[in-house]
Amino acid sequence: MKLTGFMSKIRGASAARVLLLTIFTVTLILGTSVVAYAQPEGEAPAETVSVLDNIRAAGAVGVILILLSGAGMALTLMHGMQLRRDVLVPPDLLDHVESLFETDDYEGALDACEQQPSFLSSVLAAGLPKIDRPYEDIEEAMEEAGEMESSELHRKISYISLIAAISPMLGLLGTVMGMVGAFNVIATSKTSPKPKDLASGISEALMTTMMGLIVAIPMTISYFILKTIIDGASVEVSSIASELMAKFDDGPGA
Repeated sequence: MKLTGFMSKIRGASAARVLLLTIFTVTLILGTSVVAYAQPEGEAPAETVSVLDNIRAAGAVGVILILLSGAGMALTLMHGMQLRRDVLVPPDLLDHVESLFETDDYEGALDACEQQPSFLSSVLAAGLPKIDRPYEDIEEAMEEAGEMESSELHRKISYISLIAAISPMLGLLGTVMGMVGAFNVIATSKTSPKPKDLASGISEALMTTMMGLIVAIPMTISYFILKTIIDGASVEVSSIASELMAKFDDGPGA
């Protein structure tokens, strides 16, 4: 019994490359939009507005958003590597366990699972000690182990979702702070304020909103892709474990 062909449905390495390419593309497009928006079409500005100038205009909130963006990218890279298929479902472990099952060496299979921790090994290690019990007990133990592993993986990527959720709110906070500053200039000015006097506050207000969205959109995409990988791996591992353990099912139709 060989399950390697069935397991080829999920390609962790390819998913990770697609994930990184998506994040880079979205960030590049949105970042370019910020620069284009900062320089009106058809006008020749007296001074060139650089990316650094835009970051300065965003103030402290902009710095926080940049830090969150860096943290989100680091988490995405880390989890993208950890959620590769050959990490969740090691092909060498599967081949080894299959060969041990063919010789009815279940203790050896359990030792192999314990020596090579992974999503697959955790599920199999939960069911193997119960092979002398009814098949329902084996199935229940594997389901519980699979749910625990899946929940732990979802918990790890939840920080990416958190960054995606709070970034727009931080951008809105920067918008409010910038507008408050702009109105303060108007309120405290003894004469009619010049547009230049209001530009800093208004620029901060608009820029932080954009930066918040630039951080949030790629992080939302990252979280969705990683979550899909975890959900797919859960289904695959469950199917593999059930097929391996099916020989212990003595029920009708077994």
